Amino acid sequence: MDPTQRVALVTGASRGIGAAVAAAYRDLGYAVLATARRIEASGDPDVLTVPGDVAEPGVGARLVEAAMNRFGRIDTLVNGAGVFVAKPFTEYTDEDFASVVGVNLRGFFEVSRSAIAAMLTREGGGHVVNISTSLVGNADARVTGAMASLTKGGLDAVTRSLAIEYATRGIRVNTVALGVIRTSMHPTDPGGANAALHPVNRMGEVEDVVRAILYLEQAPFVTGEIAHVDGGQSAGH
Repeated sequence: MDPTQRVALVTGASRGIGAAVAAAYRDLGYAVLATARRIEASGDPDVLTVPGDVAEPGVGARLVEAAMNRFGRIDTLVNGAGVFVAKPFTEYTDEDFASVVGVNLRGFFEVSRSAIAAMLTREGGGHVVNISTSLVGNADARVTGAMASLTKGGLDAVTRSLAIEYATRGIRVNTVALGVIRTSMHPTDPGGANAALHPVNRMGEVEDVVRAILYLEQAPFVTGEIAHVDGGQSAGH
């Protein structure tokens, strides 16, 4: 292992946005620890895949330990794991609450706490990127996603808090807040209903999200930023 090679830890990396982000960091020359509840082994010696449910206590520490043992450092954490359950608020169940809070908040806390601690053990700082939603600041009656706003709103707030807490230690913390992105959750858009949620009148693509994350990665003067990748939703309708 080259001790100067940068290392990214990406959660939710088995498919969709997380898988694309992991591949993008490899293209930048990073070694990558990719994790998801179920994830296949990689033939790339600079990619370590580790199955794990970030909502479970202790998993974050185990992932960071695996990255440190294999690569010796962590430079970037991308908290890509997330759960979205669309229901009228009064129809959410206790199981829904546990699932969404477990991944979106507990998962963030589990992995970020250990990753930031690892970043602090060496010179050079680090970078944490979270994935949120524009629904936090721009509620839309057409999208019944109060649980997303409840949990992702916490990520927006803690992004600013941690950015300031660690600003003098070289650790940056940023978030990308998304509109509707074309993934396995929304592979098509019959009738254009999802496109119509965005002023630009199209859904976002995974590549749009990757470009934003790579911008933040390569923008050392940017921290505490909530970058909206939402086709204009945050600007209005």
